[in-house]
Order: sequence, then C-alpha cells, then structure tokens
Amino acid sequence: MKAVVLAAGEGTRLRPLTAEKPKGMVEVAGKPILTHCFEQLVGLGADELLVVVGYKKQAIIEHFEDEFQGVPITYTHQREQQGLAHALLTVEEHIDEEFMLMLGDNVFDANLGDVVSRQQSERADAAFLVEGVPMEEAGRYGVCVTNGDGEITNVVEKPDDPPSNLVMTGFYTFSPAIFHACHMVSPSDRGEYELSDAVDLLLYSGHTIDAVRMDGWRIDVGYPEDRERAEQRLDPSTVSPTDADTADGPVEPMNTE
Repeated sequence: MKAVVLAAGEGTRLRPLTAEKPKGMVEVAGKPILTHCFEQLVGLGADELLVVVGYKKQAIIEHFEDEFQGVPITYTHQREQQGLAHALLTVEEHIDEEFMLMLGDNVFDANLGDVVSRQQSERADAAFLVEGVPMEEAGRYGVCVTNGDGEITNVVEKPDDPPSNLVMTGFYTFSPAIFHACHMVSPSDRGEYELSDAVDLLLYSGHTIDAVRMDGWRIDVGYPEDRERAEQRLDPSTVSPTDADTADGPVEPMNTE
C-alpha cells in the first residue's frame, strides 16, 4: 500500500522555527517531524512514500533524497497552498489502489494499524482515525458524525456549533474514489479546497467510511509549544515538575498553513 504525506505547508504559526525550513523539517526529539511520519508509515507496510512538498521544498528533497529505509520516495509539488484536497490531487496520477494518507505535521503514538486493517477488510471504502475531545474544543477541528455502526455520516470543518465531539486526527485510508471527489470540490469560505468537503461528496455518493477510535495520542505540531509537548511525550524524562500536570492536555487543531 502506498502512503501519501502532505508536507507543503509554510507553517506560519511555527515561526521562527520555520523561517528557514518547512514545518516538516522542524525537529522533534532530535529528528524532523517527517522522519517520525515516515518511520510509522514504513512500519505499517508502505511500499512507496508520495510526499507533497511546497514551501522550501528543497530542504525536504535534499534531506531524504529518493528513499527512506529502502522505501522509494516520489515527490509532487503543490505550487499554491489551496487546501488539503488540492494538495491530494497532486498525487492522483501515481495511485490506482487503496492508500494511506498522513498530515506531515503530526506526531503519533497510536493504533494506526487498526485503520489500515479496517481498510483492507473490504468492509469500508475509507477509514479515519478519530478522537473524542471536549465539546468546547471540537469546533477547532474537522468534526465527524457517526451512526450506530461506527460509520461516518457527515464531516464538518471547524463548525461554530459542532454536531459531535468526534474529530479527525490526520491519519486516513482511502480508495482512489477520493480523487474524483476532490475534483468536484468548490472553494470554501476560507478560499481552500477542503478535504472534509471531498469526504462529504464520497458519503453522498454512497461510499462507506469507518471511524476508528484512537488508542494512544497524537500532537499536531502547529506552534512552538506543541513541539515541546511532543518531545515530552516521546521522552517523558524531559517533563519538568511544573509541566507534569499539563502534559496530557488536549491536542491542538490541525493546521494547513
């Protein structure tokens, strides 16, 4: 199964860490965020990494070159930052089967393999790793509505009035049907082609998407303090006594800048 990593964003909220490098190259626990992503995807059985680059793309290409731990890397270029659905279309010509998708600014220690297994079970056309958060925090995320069978029935991007507290975490599996849906998406109020809108089109056309509850943790490294939290998670010995009570706080929302 191929794996797509979206790593084109500028990471404006991570400045000054991203002044000279893309956010995927910001180091967490001594190695770039993208290295953490690639390690997990290769561990899940990825046989090719498709990396969507943009802002300061040469830093990524020169660091990783054309393979990672023996797995080939193919780079595609998102020339303008127009949303996740727009970024995903840059890999369309390279994919003709089910694939994994990871946002390249997340650090996970979670049951990603359960999502892949669900996709391969032939029960679902797609599967998402989802997490329950406090209702007052849900509006900062892509929010999922599910039915009694654990299937996603609706996705709303950062709603003012969240219909649930179940949110997407940044790890998905899809069939190639997602590309047709991405082509059909119109720009949102933010002027971006939203992945959540493409997902809704999949659902409207009768595709089944399963929600897999996260067992573990993830941190979206959107701000400098998120990098510190991720390092504390990966190496608990770095947690100071004053930090210990807050290290398990809620994750920050996913960022596409």
